[in-house]
Amino acid sequence: MLTVTQLGVHFGERTLFEGLNLFIGKRERIGLVGRNGAGKSTLMFILAGINKPSEGTVSYPNDYKIGYLPQEMAHNEGETVFNEAASAFAEVKQLEARIGEITEEISSRLDYESSEYGRLIDELTDANTRLDIIGAGNLEENIHRILQGLGFKDEDLQRKMSEFSGGWKMRVELAKLLLTNPNLLLLDEPTNHLDIESIEWLEGFLKNYAGAILLISHDRMFLDTLTERTIEISPYKLYDFKAPYSKYQVWREEERERQLQASKNQKKYIEETQVLINKFRAKKNKAAFAQSLIKKLDKLERVEVDAADNAKIKFRFPPAPRSGKVVFEAKGLCKSFGKLDVFKGLDFIMARQEKVAFVGKNGAGKTTLTRILLGLESFEGDLIKGHNVDIGYYAQNQAEELDPKITVLETLEAEVTLDSKVNLRSMLGSFLFSGEDVDKKVSVLSGGEKARLALCKLLLHPYNVLILDEPTNHLDLKSKSVLKDALASFDGSLIVVSHDRDFLSGLTEFVNEVTPNGLKQYIGDIKNFLHIKHAESIGAYEASKTGERTLSKGKKSVPSDREEKQSSSHKDDYETRKARDKALRKASKNVVRLEKAVSEAEVNLASKNEEVANVDPSDRKKMTELSYEFEEVQKVHDDLLAKWEKALIEKEKLEEG
Repeated sequence: MLTVTQLGVHFGERTLFEGLNLFIGKRERIGLVGRNGAGKSTLMFILAGINKPSEGTVSYPNDYKIGYLPQEMAHNEGETVFNEAASAFAEVKQLEARIGEITEEISSRLDYESSEYGRLIDELTDANTRLDIIGAGNLEENIHRILQGLGFKDEDLQRKMSEFSGGWKMRVELAKLLLTNPNLLLLDEPTNHLDIESIEWLEGFLKNYAGAILLISHDRMFLDTLTERTIEISPYKLYDFKAPYSKYQVWREEERERQLQASKNQKKYIEETQVLINKFRAKKNKAAFAQSLIKKLDKLERVEVDAADNAKIKFRFPPAPRSGKVVFEAKGLCKSFGKLDVFKGLDFIMARQEKVAFVGKNGAGKTTLTRILLGLESFEGDLIKGHNVDIGYYAQNQAEELDPKITVLETLEAEVTLDSKVNLRSMLGSFLFSGEDVDKKVSVLSGGEKARLALCKLLLHPYNVLILDEPTNHLDLKSKSVLKDALASFDGSLIVVSHDRDFLSGLTEFVNEVTPNGLKQYIGDIKNFLHIKHAESIGAYEASKTGERTLSKGKKSVPSDREEKQSSSHKDDYETRKARDKALRKASKNVVRLEKAVSEAEVNLASKNEEVANVDPSDRKKMTELSYEFEEVQKVHDDLLAKWEKALIEKEKLEEG
């Protein structure tokens, strides 16, 4: 159990927070929220013992272990994944060495009744208990289980850390943390760089975790699934509510409304009392009464209304220049890194203004495919980029690519052309960089601020294709919502790689699953895709690892039934499948268009029916006119309904095959 008392942090004259009190119980699941810059990561640094507060204390028992996963960390590049994960058990080696020392000392002592002998026995008991908690008896099994749950394959475990991206290295650090079984887990954005299946695995693991968890995350669904208590940190107050984030938001709005009403009532009381004071203070026989009212007002504790944090980024992407009808067309794409096959036989076609999500297992090649489309990776096969296609790219490590030595304003100035008429300060203001913020060095920005700055750079040019790889990493919940709205209204083509289910929901019209054996397209958004995967048994899907990547000269894994079907489908004639996919996209759009038209016709029909019902029956001329109008509206409605039914049947036939 951990207790925080009157905690405060000051930077010169600036107060980040003060007077914070907090208690964390044994198995609590707590979400830590607050606007960017409120001090969430700073509080975690303090709880982890990395930084010291300006004032206040953090207290917990002597044997209390705290594990901390920061957003940014250094890695042991020369070590293998397995050995680096095993380094988490340095404590085991220390404990085993100490147990040996104590055992040897006890065997040579005869002062069984002394306090020192009792202390050694207690220390020995504590050390053995700690070894049991860590699970020292089956270390290798635990290491394999945790790493595989986080997406690593058997052949990955002997690869060097330097061979992996920053996201994969972070997973190793997360594995090390989970392996040590601390009493309190401090997790700062643990789902960054995790795919959907790995997030689900992590959710299941953390639900059954024996210790307490304090979690910072911008994944609303992850917070709601895992946490049962929400703490919001602000400069002068800590809001604490025993409910997940979504319920907490409702409570905060209701609390703010209660405060507003109480403030209004108090203001009215003060005004009425002041009128009485002014009325009686000049009268001798009422002066004492007036003075008592004045004292009463002086002692009155004023109701404070929490200032709503309405600051959020505001932007829209520039209008997209017109591109050709087909943006990308790929046939038989193959990609390998040495002996390691990433994917093969991948076919892909994308039309203008389509919005597509790329999903797939770790290592299936989502990011690699986007880099091929960008011309940043070599490949085998055919790839045609459409006419006048101009691509804007946001990489998952885009924020890390920013020059830390220059300022926020200089970052944009380096990107604009001389003839550009963009007001950079105004643009930065819409991304919450105002006043002196634009003169901050990039090196001092938080992860969320760097992500906002990287997004801001995308607006300096009117692209007609956007390829975004994990764009929501480090963005707060409000910023993610604004980005989602901006992408939904973007009139160009969109490819987005993301593990954020809430962000993808409703954003894209197609989901493309990238697998080692090619690409499979699903109509609808991520919810439809996940529903299909669960219906087909997501356990089998996870076990198959979407068709293990294979060494070119090694033994291939046995494909699942689904993979055999995918492999068989890739043997179909490419042109036939291309034509079928094109027809299916056209049919799907036609169904959506007709659904909207039918809905509008139903509204018109109801309106005309009400108009007929309200006309005076004695007005035969008006009655006749409305009858003809009603028949016309009815005919339009019936025709549209018939067309919609026909379009739906055509779409279902194409889906079947």
